[in-house]
Amino acid sequence: MKVSIIDGGNFKLDGGAMFGVVPKSMWQKLNMPDENSMCTWSMRLILIETGDRKILVDCGIGRKQNEKFRQHFHPHNGDIHDRIEENVINPNDITDVLLTHLHFDHCGGALFTDESGNQVPTFPNATYWSCEAHFDWAYTPNDREKASFLKENFVPLRELGKLKFVPLSQGIEWIPGIKIHFYYGHTHAMMVPEIMMDDGTCVFYGADLLPSSYHVRMPYVMAYDIRPLQTMQEKKKFYEMVLSKENSLIIFEHDPVHPYGKLILDDRGRYGISFPEQKNTPLVF
Repeated sequence: MKVSIIDGGNFKLDGGAMFGVVPKSMWQKLNMPDENSMCTWSMRLILIETGDRKILVDCGIGRKQNEKFRQHFHPHNGDIHDRIEENVINPNDITDVLLTHLHFDHCGGALFTDESGNQVPTFPNATYWSCEAHFDWAYTPNDREKASFLKENFVPLRELGKLKFVPLSQGIEWIPGIKIHFYYGHTHAMMVPEIMMDDGTCVFYGADLLPSSYHVRMPYVMAYDIRPLQTMQEKKKFYEMVLSKENSLIIFEHDPVHPYGKLILDDRGRYGISFPEQKNTPLVF
């Protein structure tokens, strides 16, 4: 089992939306905003190699969206297509793409627009994976989330016969060595992978349950979350699960500085993140 971190680029989101009820006087010390209160965030993807499978988890914003969209979210520092052009990743080698959820910053790179204006899978030989309950939720979105669920990012996958669904069963072993946990606070039935490495290290990909190391404290819940109180409950259970593992790490999809960290619980009962020395290379486990 090998896990590589893939740089999906950066974008900007409103700091208040990202930190919810936490006052700006506090959160700006963690991620300094620009003059418009927008903060820079990463879109950090992972590539899992196990047996004969190469599995990409999430794929960033991509390039399909128009200039108005780009002026609002300011995608910069490349994207999954740049990584392909740089030969960091070969699209033909990818066997599976696991989409943790269908918000645009997690699935936009799943397809691209060809010269004829058609939506074409970025990874032509891959099976794309979602959860049926979440797909249905995204297909008929609520008013709170409809700006995040852009149908051109995921509906063509089903129409092209490229989409399959992970069974909705908490902690299910999706394939040997990879479990899927489902969470409902950020959006309905978001998937968080748990990956068991050959050396016994348990790697969690936090998706938007724990989008950055800055969100480790319980009140640090995004205003984007549809059920913020449930997010807090889910974080608590997630932390208990992570700490129950002898050796575990969390990869942060949106942290602009820290690719991953180790969850800790101090003597005062407060959760925090430590940043262990990175082994092998900074981007490979």
